[in-house]
Amino acid sequence: MPDREKESPEQLDRLGRAEGAERADGAERADGAERTGRLRRVEQSERAEQAEQAGQPETDAERRRRRAQFLRDLTEARELRDRVQPRRAKVARLRHAMRMRTFRW
Repeated sequence: MPDREKESPEQLDRLGRAEGAERADGAERADGAERTGRLRRVEQSERAEQAEQAGQPETDAERRRRRAQFLRDLTEARELRDRVQPRRAKVARLRHAMRMRTFRW
C-alpha cells in the first residue's frame, strides 16, 4: 500500500503504532521544526509592525520576503488539501488538463 507513507500520525495511531513508529517520530520532529519556523515568522511580522508604527516605510526586501513566505504557505496548504482530498485533486487536475487542451492561443 503506497498510500501508507502519506498517512498522518493520528491515522498511524489508529492503524497501530508499530507499523509507523519511525514515520511518526519523523513527523513529530518535522512538526517541531514547523513550529520553530512559525515562531520566526511571527517575530519577523512583529518587527515589521513595529517599524511601520515607528513611521519607517517597509523596504522592498522585507516585502519580497513576506511575499515569498506567503507563497510558500499557500503552496503548502494546496499540497495538504491535495493529500487530504485525493479524489478532488485528481478531478481538478483532469479539469485543468482539459482546459489547457481546449485553450487556443
